[in-house]
Amino acid sequence: MKRGVTYKSAGVDIDAGNKFVDLIRPLVRKTFRPEVITDIGGFGGLFSFRARKYRDPVLVASTDGVGTKLKVAFMVGKHDTVGIDLVAMCVNDIVVQGAEPLFLLDYLATGKLSLGVSTQIIKGIARGCVEARCALLGGETAEMPSFYKKGEYDLAGFTVGVVDRDRVIDGSSITVGDQLIGLGSSGLHSNGYSLARKVLFGRMGLEVSDRVEGLAWTVGEEMLVPTRIYVKTVLRLLKEFHLHGLAHITGGGFTDNIPRIIPPGCKAVLRKNTWPVPRIFKVIQEGGDISEPEMLRTFNNGIGMVLAVPQTEAKRIILRLKGLKEKAYLIGEIVKAGKGERAIEYE
Repeated sequence: MKRGVTYKSAGVDIDAGNKFVDLIRPLVRKTFRPEVITDIGGFGGLFSFRARKYRDPVLVASTDGVGTKLKVAFMVGKHDTVGIDLVAMCVNDIVVQGAEPLFLLDYLATGKLSLGVSTQIIKGIARGCVEARCALLGGETAEMPSFYKKGEYDLAGFTVGVVDRDRVIDGSSITVGDQLIGLGSSGLHSNGYSLARKVLFGRMGLEVSDRVEGLAWTVGEEMLVPTRIYVKTVLRLLKEFHLHGLAHITGGGFTDNIPRIIPPGCKAVLRKNTWPVPRIFKVIQEGGDISEPEMLRTFNNGIGMVLAVPQTEAKRIILRLKGLKEKAYLIGEIVKAGKGERAIEYE
């Protein structure tokens, strides 16, 4: 007699999923804050929100992924840093509104669960959460046979933070004369990889193991440098200074992200030669014959976060940032905008 079909024979191994939870439990517990009152493996994560700490708490949420940077991880066979990218992309988006990240949930989907690879991914997520001081409260691991190519997966995250209503940063207090301070990025971060891969691996014909003059690592290693997490730095500054606006330089580069915080009647003037542009961006631009406007709208070009600050405090803030081991540069200012002018221009 023929044996009946099972879920495992269809490509989904429940036992492997349970073993995966056991393997990652110690990693996840290292991220727990005192407010976490549950362990992983339940139907939902429990977080005791201590509202008494706040006068008028506002929850801030964001969701994001790592994008096609994952393709490079597949090519290199290195999976322990893309989790850091995932956390960074989520928490950087809420800290720019003044929010302290509280917890994060992750979603990992793959064709067939590899305990080794998946554990490395969660190891990176846990490292990122520790850096951002947010708890990895739970997540979902989906095994979806025939949906993903062998050895591939997708990764997404969702984070929640909190800020007092009167401490929300939305750019509305930005005014003419404010100075723009840029915080150095660690490299490509997690944006523009479809273009970067097309240039480096397509047009230039490079392999991930190749070395290019001026780069400290191989092409693959350079592309997998984790996204900077700016949470500690920004929250520290907010305790000491009044920041008028913050922009995470993510998808859309300078051109699309800075205008998101500029109020009517103002525009940002960015001075392009006021910070060092890492070599990887030059390699991509030259290798793809990419125009400067396209670079500025696709990549961070060496600046991962932009702060709009009062002119009278700009120098003190830069000194403080350097004391916090950040690479900080005065990269522009806010000026009056004429009718119909764009919210950003370059000099």
